[in-house]
Amino acid sequence: MEQLCHKPAGMQSREIGRSGGTGLHAVPCGKPKVKMKIFEIAALALLLALAVGCGTRPPAGVQPVADFDLNRYLGTWHEIARLDHAFERGLEQVRAEYSLRPDGTVRVRNSGYDPAARKWKTAEGRARLAGRPDVASLEVSFFRPFWAGYHVFALDPERYALVTSGSRDYLWLLAREKTLAEPLRRELLATAAAAGFDTNRLVWVQPAD
Repeated sequence: MEQLCHKPAGMQSREIGRSGGTGLHAVPCGKPKVKMKIFEIAALALLLALAVGCGTRPPAGVQPVADFDLNRYLGTWHEIARLDHAFERGLEQVRAEYSLRPDGTVRVRNSGYDPAARKWKTAEGRARLAGRPDVASLEVSFFRPFWAGYHVFALDPERYALVTSGSRDYLWLLAREKTLAEPLRRELLATAAAAGFDTNRLVWVQPAD
């Protein structure tokens, strides 16, 4: 990402979080002055957990990709698999769209279809490079001033990306296409497992028709 009700940190409407990443903003319960999408509220909760629990650094032993080119990373990514969390639970046809903003940061728009509610859920936030521009470590926010880590540790910018946040509880397998060939999928699962991720817990996302 009211009695007190919590909205996930960094959410504006989700503007790599794209997992999917990724503080809580508490407001009085009752009728909110501004309607917030459920997807946003859950994502804010995730971002607070990440910001408080593990910060913006990658997990120990996980090395973000070098020779990173942000411009080649922009565009649309489809979520193939993820370690599940409340803010994405039950969603299908999940995708992340990244585009450059005039100030040099990245506009992030995440969307997914909720078949139970029969509607699309979206969230918008922004991302920025965490350090050197040639290293695939970014910070993403859906509700400033809270930021969560977004680290790409396996990448072919034309085909696939493996992304984590500040702990090994977060993993997203993304692809430019809606599906991945089985040999490549096995190879990426092996890469994630070797980096210490529990790939047996992955949820495989239903793609769009």
